[in-house]
Order: sequence, then C-alpha cells, then structure tokens
Amino acid sequence: MGKWCPADDAELATGWRLWLELSDRVFPGPSWDGTPAGAIHQVRGLLAACESIRTDYLAETTRPSVALLQLLQSMVFVASFPVDLWHDDTYPLDDERAELLHGDLASFADHVAGVRAALAQGGGWVELDRRPWGLPVD
Repeated sequence: MGKWCPADDAELATGWRLWLELSDRVFPGPSWDGTPAGAIHQVRGLLAACESIRTDYLAETTRPSVALLQLLQSMVFVASFPVDLWHDDTYPLDDERAELLHGDLASFADHVAGVRAALAQGGGWVELDRRPWGLPVD
C-alpha cells in the first residue's frame, strides 16, 4: 500500500473518517440473509460511504491530495470484481459458493486492512489498531 501523510486539517479529517468507515464493514453482520447479494450489500454500503467521503473532501479543499484520492479509488477498484460477480445472486449458498464468496470478501478485507494501515501510519494513530478498545491510553 502506498504512503499517505495529511497536508492539512481537511485531509487529516477525511483520512480519519475513511479509517473509521473501514473498521468493520467488510464481512456481513448478524442481519445477513445468507445470500451473496446480502453479503455484497454491506460492501456496496461501504463503497457509498467512500464516495460520500470523496465528494465531501473535494468540496472542502482546493488542493486535494492525490494519495488520499488514490486510496479512496482503490476501494472501488478492488471491490468491483466481487460486487459485479455477486451483487444480484440471491440464491442461498452451498459449500462451494460459500468458499468462493468468502475468498472474494477475504481478498477485499486484505485490501481494506492495507488502506487502514496506510491511513493509520500517515495520520499518526497506529496505536489505535494495536489497543483493545476501552483500555486507557498510556
């Protein structure tokens, strides 16, 4: 994953917002209906959030960061294959298709982890990924 270092408060806030959105929205939640389309629905929601973040950021700054925009665009690019493949598949999963779907989601999750790591490194909040939530900061 590339390097990113925020140049101003708008970029830092946008990176923080993206980092938070990426925290837990890759795999299906408890309300998942068991279909590939249902699993991909959550990914599509994440992509919509990324687009909202991008739009808000571009409206807020006159000098957008190429690196930050590339991180946002990479989300769409990497998700495009599983979204295109599974978005309209409403049939219940059998073992073979479940394994394929899981592989596609795991690949996307790996990319999300890389984007989060780049954001945390550049934003200076790496320690947040290393601490169990709720523990006081030293």
